[in-house]
Amino acid sequence: MEQKRVVITGLGMVTSLGNDVPTNWHNLLQGKSGADLITHFDASKFKTRFACEVKDLDVSHLFDPKELRRYDRYIHYAIKSAEEAIQDAHININQEDALRYGVVYGSGMGGVYTLDTNIGAFGAGDGTPRYSPFFIPMIITNMAAGMIAIRYGFKGVNFATTSACASSTHAIANAYYQIRMGLADVILTGGSEAAVECCGVGGFNALHALSTRNESPQTASRPFSASRDGFVLGEGAGTIILEEYEHAKARGAHIYAELVGTGLTADAYHLTASDPNGIGAKNAMQLAMSEAGITPEQIDYINTHGTSTPIGDLAEVKAIQELFGEHAYNINITSSKSMTGHILGGTGAVEAIISILSMQHSMVTPTINHEEGDEDPKIDYKLNFTFNKAQQRDIQYAMSNNFGFGGHNASLLFKKLTL
Repeated sequence: MEQKRVVITGLGMVTSLGNDVPTNWHNLLQGKSGADLITHFDASKFKTRFACEVKDLDVSHLFDPKELRRYDRYIHYAIKSAEEAIQDAHININQEDALRYGVVYGSGMGGVYTLDTNIGAFGAGDGTPRYSPFFIPMIITNMAAGMIAIRYGFKGVNFATTSACASSTHAIANAYYQIRMGLADVILTGGSEAAVECCGVGGFNALHALSTRNESPQTASRPFSASRDGFVLGEGAGTIILEEYEHAKARGAHIYAELVGTGLTADAYHLTASDPNGIGAKNAMQLAMSEAGITPEQIDYINTHGTSTPIGDLAEVKAIQELFGEHAYNINITSSKSMTGHILGGTGAVEAIISILSMQHSMVTPTINHEEGDEDPKIDYKLNFTFNKAQQRDIQYAMSNNFGFGGHNASLLFKKLTL
């Protein structure tokens, strides 16, 4: 069976750096941190009191007052970014076969605010269960996919992916497979997360996964630096319109890039820690290149998972060096989590968008917060980590990596499209 080509025709993004793609891109190039003290709840007694929260997001034009109260914030973020992506792609479902339009959307934790508030109210009460009738629909991780389809009339394939921090990368990969096999023409894909709540922060604190640099939130996420002490929790959503190439051409769509390879593997190693030798990550990147039919020497840019954790960063660096050998020193390596924080199930989609924009604008966003004298002796700093300042670079092939608790590894490979 002939494999279809898959291209990107629409983008939408909500993060702590902005509530649309242009604002995010501007702040990423400026090396701005989205971290600040938590405002969603009173975090004064928590070990970590800061996060990368979405700020000043107005979705009142997208929901009626009842819906605003009914839907969890992760759905607000998903719908807001989906709206931007659909407008960007100039999609009019009334002129299309809705059965050929689908949604594959990821979330790692779903409706955390809803979970917190309903269980908190029950615990503070007299033991009588008074849960919201929308409690279950608001917390389950598939509801963003369902709500997007309902809102926009996409009647084709529809499901959610949940694989911790690889959730939206898996969503994009699965959407790609659907189109590549000829089962759909257009799929809205990506992921959303809104876990900056008591149980989210408290749970990750209990795992010793979060940075506790409370005196300086903006500098807390410092991937690949010796003083990294954990990730900074972020929130937001990224949405991508994937489209079959000939279909996109026929309707005159703007094409950002082509998705040419995916690599999905498992560490089969540990509940939360990456394989310290980076074997699963290496295999995922290799599979993505094999599927695209390219060699390691053709990769120009890698948007790493780069969470700012002691074990994870080192494992990914090992994987890159083992796979790319001497060419590793020619690659721009970056971690956008140094600015956006770690958006968990939404992070893969956000970083895929950043990779696509970097390719389109020939600019690599920086890895911020690295200071002179803060070098990890286990890391080779001859590698170009794109520290602190954006760099100009013609990018023909860009790779985006994400790895999740449970040992899930996922890599996406994008190509600059020559029409």
